[in-house]
Amino acid sequence: MSAASCLLSEDQFLCSICLDVFTDPITTPCGHNFCKNCINEHWNSNDQYLCPLCNKVFNTRPELHINTMISEMVSQFRQEAQQKASSSSSEQQAAKPGEVPCDVCTGTKLKALKSCLVCLTSYCETHLEPHLTALGMRRHQLMDPVENLEDRMCMKHDKPVELFCKTDQTCVCMLCSVLDHKTHECFPLKEEYEGKKAELGKTEAEIQEIIQKRRLKIQEIKHSVDLSKEAADREKAEGVQVFTALKESVERGKNKIINSINKKQKKTEKQAEDFIKELEQEISELKKRSSEVEKLSHSEDHLHFLQNFPSLKAAPPTKDWTEVSVRPPSYEGTVVRAVAQLQETLSKQMKLFEAELKRVQHYAVDVTLDPDTAHPELILSDDVKQVNCGDEKKNLPDNPKRFSRCVSVLGKQSVSSGRFYFEVQVKEKTEWTLGVARESINRKGEITLSPQNGYWTIRLRNGNEYRALAGPSVRLSLKSQPQKVGVFVDYEEGLVSFYDVDTAALIYSFTDCSFTEKLYPYLSPSVNDDGENVSPLIICPVNQTD
Repeated sequence: MSAASCLLSEDQFLCSICLDVFTDPITTPCGHNFCKNCINEHWNSNDQYLCPLCNKVFNTRPELHINTMISEMVSQFRQEAQQKASSSSSEQQAAKPGEVPCDVCTGTKLKALKSCLVCLTSYCETHLEPHLTALGMRRHQLMDPVENLEDRMCMKHDKPVELFCKTDQTCVCMLCSVLDHKTHECFPLKEEYEGKKAELGKTEAEIQEIIQKRRLKIQEIKHSVDLSKEAADREKAEGVQVFTALKESVERGKNKIINSINKKQKKTEKQAEDFIKELEQEISELKKRSSEVEKLSHSEDHLHFLQNFPSLKAAPPTKDWTEVSVRPPSYEGTVVRAVAQLQETLSKQMKLFEAELKRVQHYAVDVTLDPDTAHPELILSDDVKQVNCGDEKKNLPDNPKRFSRCVSVLGKQSVSSGRFYFEVQVKEKTEWTLGVARESINRKGEITLSPQNGYWTIRLRNGNEYRALAGPSVRLSLKSQPQKVGVFVDYEEGLVSFYDVDTAALIYSFTDCSFTEKLYPYLSPSVNDDGENVSPLIICPVNQTD
C-alpha cells in the first residue's frame, strides 16, 4: 500500500469540489470520486443529479457508499504527508517578530512563504504545496507574504483590489472599475506603483537636501559661536588690561566686566545649543522619514505602497532656518560702563572710550524726522533733520500717529533687529529729551516717559539737571555738558546707551531691556521758555574717524 501511494501524487487524492484531500471518499456510478458531504451538498443545491466532472445526469439519486480502498489510500497518504510536513517544519524557521506567520500551522507558527489573495490565507512552505501542485489551486493569485489580507479585498464586492482609480485616488477591484468608477481613469496597481515610486524617489532626494541644509546651518551656528568666543576673549583681555593697574576698587570692576561678558557668552552658547539641538531633532525626524520613504520605495507590495504613499510623499514640516543665526553679543559700552563708575580714573581711559564710541558709530543710520508724528507746535526743517518748538499751534490733522500734548516727534527710521545708532546736537539748549520709543506708545494726552510705557530716554532740565527716565528717574552726574549726544540700540541684547560724542564718554545705559516691536528715535526739544530754549535739536551726520 505504501509503495502504491508513493506512486500517486496529491492531485489524485483531492476532491474536485472542495479541492482538498478526500474525506469519506465515495465513487459515483460514472466512476468519479468525491467527498461524501461534498457530493451530497452539491446534489442538495441542484435540481438535477449530475456528476460535477463529466456532467452525467442520473434519473434517480444514486445510493452512495464509501470507497474503502480509496479511503485506505487517503489515510495512508495523510500519514505520509504529516510525516513529511513534520520533517519539513523542523527545517523551516519559526516566524520572527515582524515576519508574517503561516495561518495554517498549529502550535509553532512557521514563517509564511506566500499569501493567497483567493483564500485570503498565508502559507508556509509545507502548507503552500497544494497551491503549487493541485490543478484547481494553481489559478489562485499568490504574492509575497503580507498581513491583514482582508484589507486587500474590496469590502463592497468581495473581490481582490487590483486597480488604482486616478480620478478618486483610491484602490479598487475589477467590479468597482466597471460599476462605480466606469467613467474614471483606472490602471493596474503595478503601473501606478511604478509612477508613485518614482515620485517617492524625488521626495527622498528633497529630504536629503533638507538634511544637508540643516547640517550646513549647524556649521554656520558653530562658526558664529567661535567668532563670539573670540570676541569675548578679546573683550575679557581688554578688561583685564584696564583694571589690573588699578587698586581694589578697580579689581572689583574687572570682575564685574568679566562676569558680564561670560554671562553674555553663556547666553550665546545656550542659544546656539538650543538651535543645534532643534536642528539635530529635525535631522533625526527627517532621517526617520527618509528611512520610512526608503523602506516604502523598496516595497513590492503595490497596495501597501499606494495606501502609505500620500503620508510619506511630502517631507515632514520643518522650520525655516534661512534667517536664523547666532548673533554674537554686543560688548559696546561694557568696559566704558564699568570704568565710568571710577570717576577719578576716567581721564586715564579716554583712548578706551574713544575706541568704544567708534565701534558703535559703525551702526549709524541716516535718521530723518516724521512730520506725521510731530506735535502741532513743533517746527521741522525742510530736510526734516532739525526740530524746535514754535509759539503757535498749527492746524494739523490729528491722526493716530501724532503727539497731541507732549511737544515730541519720532524718526521715520526704525529698528526691529540688529544695532542702530544716531547723533543729535543739543548745544545751546536748556531743556531736551532724547531716546527711542516703541511703535505702540500712547501719543495722546499726558505721557509718563519710562521703559514700562515704551520709552527709553534721558533728559536735560534747568540747563544742568540730567536724568535717565528709568521709572523712577536716575540723576546723572556729568563732568561736562554734552554738545552732541549719541544714541545706540542693540535690539537683541536689550541695550540702549547714550554717549557724549565730544568726550567719548558714556552717559547712561538701559540694560536687560525686552524689545518685542519696532523702536523709533524719539526727540523732544521742549518749549521755548521765553526764548531761553529756542535752539533746535539737530540730527547730525556721524563722523566716523579712524
